Amino acid sequence: MSELVGDFVAERGLEGAGLIVVERADGVVHEEYWGSFGAERVSLVASASKMLSAGVLMRLDDEGLLDIDAPVADVVDWGSGNPTVTPAQLLSNSSGLVGIFPDPVYMPYICQFLPQPTLQDCAVAIFTSTEDDADVIPPDTDFRYGGGQWQVAGAVAEAATGQSWSDLVDETYVRRCGLDAADLGYSNYISEIGNGIDYPPEFTGDPSTLPSTDNPSIEAGAYATPTVFAEVLLMHLRGGECRSGERVLSPEAIDRSVIDRVATVYDGDAGAGLGYGLGWWIDRNDGLAYSVGAYGATPALHLDRGYGFYLVLEANETTWRSIFEPLSGAIEEAVLTARN
Repeated sequence: MSELVGDFVAERGLEGAGLIVVERADGVVHEEYWGSFGAERVSLVASASKMLSAGVLMRLDDEGLLDIDAPVADVVDWGSGNPTVTPAQLLSNSSGLVGIFPDPVYMPYICQFLPQPTLQDCAVAIFTSTEDDADVIPPDTDFRYGGGQWQVAGAVAEAATGQSWSDLVDETYVRRCGLDAADLGYSNYISEIGNGIDYPPEFTGDPSTLPSTDNPSIEAGAYATPTVFAEVLLMHLRGGECRSGERVLSPEAIDRSVIDRVATVYDGDAGAGLGYGLGWWIDRNDGLAYSVGAYGATPALHLDRGYGFYLVLEANETTWRSIFEPLSGAIEEAVLTARN
């Protein structure tokens, strides 16, 4: 797998790449960087944010602060705009609201891409909009990836706890897993330095240069170091406990996150051979769960086989697609061979 990634970086003229492989029993079993990449490099991870964001709400559900199966309207008055929609539907892209596909710049939800106003104000605008009436469908009837439904999920988490999204992320991952606060955070940079396709060259790894925001992008605004994802993947493999011994999630919450919800709830699909859980794509052929970002940052998890990995590129989805399948196969072969 080392040669595979090294050759790929050279052939594609990439600035670099990073790869970490973790196992339930042995922790980090492989960590390697190419080019200018290293363990402390902060990268924008785009839609790989989704599994982190879903984990925040799952923690709140574990702790009785939020019921992800109860209507949003039970938490916030503005939930009456779509009175039956639940956080679980939001996190599985099944709420019936308009997603970023097929319309990435759906105007009634445009605040999702803007650093201001606040996350609460943006969620209210999305959830109570009447301009979307002709386009919204009943929840749990179709898979509509991404979009304003993720802003709603984040705002509900804030309302249920009285904490900011930043504080919720810190409480969920940074404090409990003993991470450096500078290594994980959220911004909303798409409208200012991003085009949603290629990695923004303006970002050189310093989070302080990102737009200041009261409306972080819940589905795609995270930035993180590779070590953050190593810790989070290990936490999933070890039943919800970080290496620090602190618990983030219950085993039941982890299992539920990577179950193909769109199949089990409404017999849907998320594309050819693909399902979707809560923030995770599910490969229906072999059960691999992953949360890919548009730039190539990808945490992946084989919960039943006891391993996971994190690949970070700073490129685009086309580049990622060229390496992900062969790399995934090479990692599995290496892990299983080492066990024999």
